[in-house]
Amino acid sequence: MPSILLSAPLVEPVTLEEAKAYLRVEHDDDDDVIAALIAGARVHVEAQTRRALITQSWRLIRDAWPANGCLAVLPAPLQALTAARVYRLDGSAQTIDSQAFVVDGASAPARISFASGVPPAPGRTIGGIELDIDVGYGDDPADVPADLRQAIRTLVAHWYENRGVIALGESVAVLPEQVAALLAPYRVRAL
Repeated sequence: MPSILLSAPLVEPVTLEEAKAYLRVEHDDDDDVIAALIAGARVHVEAQTRRALITQSWRLIRDAWPANGCLAVLPAPLQALTAARVYRLDGSAQTIDSQAFVVDGASAPARISFASGVPPAPGRTIGGIELDIDVGYGDDPADVPADLRQAIRTLVAHWYENRGVIALGESVAVLPEQVAALLAPYRVRAL
């Protein structure tokens, strides 16, 4: 069940200025480092929660339609199903009108099912179905829940303050407990 990122978010959920204010950094010398930490923290939060924070487009590839007719979709939250295709045995694509599906974007994971009847069966046994989706809370950082934005700021501060400092036997994977607590309500269980 591979998923391919088609278009990354255009902005980060926390701006460079917000992060610098949180870090109490008044110079511009570390702007590139802080910007990279923001992006890394977003990716970490998205991976831990199985959510997309800022609008992005993904392609979901499936081998077959599930027996119950309902596909679970991650990352959450689902904004829209933008395209659907099944591939014939000869490799040609058959487009399916996205209006032929019922989309439940409120659930996490979201669910997509065929509205009526049976969806066209793919001819290929591997990767025969492609669904393009838009996910995320929106295009504006203010659309992202405050707890998730705070988790990013906390991660940025932790990583900024602990650059290159690793004691013998110390794990670099240990994160502040505050981050885990902020992420806990937003975690989506694996499919």
